[in-house]
Formats: sequence, C-alpha cells, structure tokens
Amino acid sequence: MKPVINVQERIGKVVGKRQPPMDPLSLEHSQKKNADAWRKAFGGLQIPKGVYRFKSHEEADAWLWKMIARPRSS
Repeated sequence: MKPVINVQERIGKVVGKRQPPMDPLSLEHSQKKNADAWRKAFGGLQIPKGVYRFKSHEEADAWLWKMIARPRSS
C-alpha cells in the first residue's frame, strides 16, 4: 500500500526555523567584542586568581562584590 500525499493541502504548523550560517569572520555577533566592551566599561576587573572555597553562595557573592568595589592601586 502506498501512502497518500495530498499536494494541495497546506501545512498547518511549522516548528522551528533554520537560520542561515553566520559569516565566521564577521564581528557583528562576536562574544569577544561584547566581553571587551564590558571589561572596558568596568575598567578591567582585577579579581585575584585562584581557587576559593565558601560556605554559601551568599558568602561567595559578598566576597566577589568586595573584590570588585575595592580601590585600585595604581
């Protein structure tokens, strides 16, 4: 038995839509460009590197804000 295909019937719903591939050399949608803009806006955050252990997320957030807000030594 062959399946019956009605060419005249309209498709009721389209799920998803394919996007054409982006130009890999274009900076229009660049994540790095956005990151550089944020870094420039905040003056280049100098968070100390390393592994830090905190008892809670709140303690980690408080430490992070303390590091962001501390005065810069020039």
